[in-house]
Amino acid sequence: MNRSILIAIAALLTTLALSACAESPDPKKESVSLTTYKSATCGCCKIWVEHAQQSGFDVVAKDVEDLNGVKKQHHISPRYQSCHTTVSEQGYVFEGHVPAKLIQRFLQNPPQDAIGLAVPGMPLGSPGMEVGDRFTPYQVLLLNKDGSSEIYAEINTAQEQF
Repeated sequence: MNRSILIAIAALLTTLALSACAESPDPKKESVSLTTYKSATCGCCKIWVEHAQQSGFDVVAKDVEDLNGVKKQHHISPRYQSCHTTVSEQGYVFEGHVPAKLIQRFLQNPPQDAIGLAVPGMPLGSPGMEVGDRFTPYQVLLLNKDGSSEIYAEINTAQEQF
């Protein structure tokens, strides 16, 4: 065989071997897009958006006039509501100050018949509601398609949020 053909074959085989060993992209590391609907005047919502972005989410914040309309459109009962509503690309809702790590966990394995997660109200010390070292334990609720909810996680210390 011609020496240049052997060199070309060796180069091709080396390239194939190296590409087989290369790391494939990790789908868990790809940025997930979220849209957060909020009031233009709410400072804690802006801080929560920063929390989600720092946790690896691609967040688009939209100031809306009719936040209640957004909540109604996404079937969020008044008893589960907070100051902002976040919607994933897949249509799941995350109401209020839900820790980003719990959104990531939910999206990796969404429970059957769930529409999303909620942190009703605005618990002191939750992401976006930090005031020094003050913290109030709270529950993150799993919202179901039938309007019911159940406890998804209990956050008893500030450190459990991250």
